[in-house]
Amino acid sequence: MKKVKQIKEEKVSRRNFLKTAAVTAGAAATMGFPAVVKAQGPISWRWQSTWPTKDIFHEYALDYAKKVNDMTGGDLKIEVLPAGAVVPAFALLDAVSKGTLDGGHGVIVYSYGKQHAMALFGSSPAFGMDANMLLAWYKYGGGKELRDKIYASIGANVVSFLYGPMATQPFGWFKKPITKLDDMKGMKFRTVGLAVDMYTAMGAAVNALPGAEIVPALDRGLLDGAEFNNASSDRALGFMDVSKVCMLQSFHQNAEQFEILFNKDRFNALPDKMKAILANAVEAANTDMWWKSIDRGSKDYIWLQTEAKVKFYKTPDSILQKQLEIFDGIAERKSAENPLFKEIYESQREFAKRAVAWEMDYMVNRRMAYNHYFVPKRAPAKPAAAAPKAPEKAPAKK
Repeated sequence: MKKVKQIKEEKVSRRNFLKTAAVTAGAAATMGFPAVVKAQGPISWRWQSTWPTKDIFHEYALDYAKKVNDMTGGDLKIEVLPAGAVVPAFALLDAVSKGTLDGGHGVIVYSYGKQHAMALFGSSPAFGMDANMLLAWYKYGGGKELRDKIYASIGANVVSFLYGPMATQPFGWFKKPITKLDDMKGMKFRTVGLAVDMYTAMGAAVNALPGAEIVPALDRGLLDGAEFNNASSDRALGFMDVSKVCMLQSFHQNAEQFEILFNKDRFNALPDKMKAILANAVEAANTDMWWKSIDRGSKDYIWLQTEAKVKFYKTPDSILQKQLEIFDGIAERKSAENPLFKEIYESQREFAKRAVAWEMDYMVNRRMAYNHYFVPKRAPAKPAAAAPKAPEKAPAKK
């Protein structure tokens, strides 16, 4: 009888335990996350960016992490380290894929060497699309699915989100203004992605360096010229200390954006609600980043001119046209070699054909309004004064 009584007591105890666990789980779910998250405590993830601490790009990575930390109420805490803290900037993808890092912030074109199709997500003319339009193609035109095919093709164990449209990047920083294509011949120059092929075809000797290494290389004479990204980053990295000439406007990277990476196993292990927060925080950070880049970029552009005495010049149209022609040849070769490159290239072209036409037809030219409000108007020329008449001679006396 004692044994029967003991068995009954064990069953009651087990039922009470399951009931308590169910109540706890229900309460946790009501608050947003399953009980397992509450029981184990906050999840801490270690990230790395591909940017030095002083670059505004690293600030963007911190901004995203803060949004996630705030939105999860501390249940997921992301710590962001600068480039080189764990791995070199160009090794971020491998580190996240292997789980050395839980995630990271960079640009997809930094992994161009693994699959050349990656460069179409940032380092191409993009058929006239800007970065916002390319992100529209990414989300609504099939770009996300094609990006996933890229990572599957190289066996990357990551979850990726593209976000953060960048303004058109300058043609580069130089010792003197570039007036013709021949000025590029033999120049030691820094760029990345498909722009390596483009500048090489222009006659430059190209070296792909991460952001933090560019200015020291220019200072030591290892480079004659370089491009990086924008007024804020270029100021933070100290370009104005080694060059006083910057050529604005280019097709080599006029539609680039950032990438947020997660280790796939760790991302998939999260509760669905937390995964949704991570995904939606990307779009919140996307908008905030663009607004901040307009504010800071315009201020730093003025500072570089007024305080650092940098001279900005527009890249000649003859060079811009040549960039397009050169890229056509690069794309034709890459498409013949790489079916995935061709698939992405043609998908972007189809989207751009209607999207760019729509934008050009619908959007008013801002130059007219700017000139109307901010460019001093010349006073209308006054009519030439009439020549003074010769004084009449007094009549001669008779």
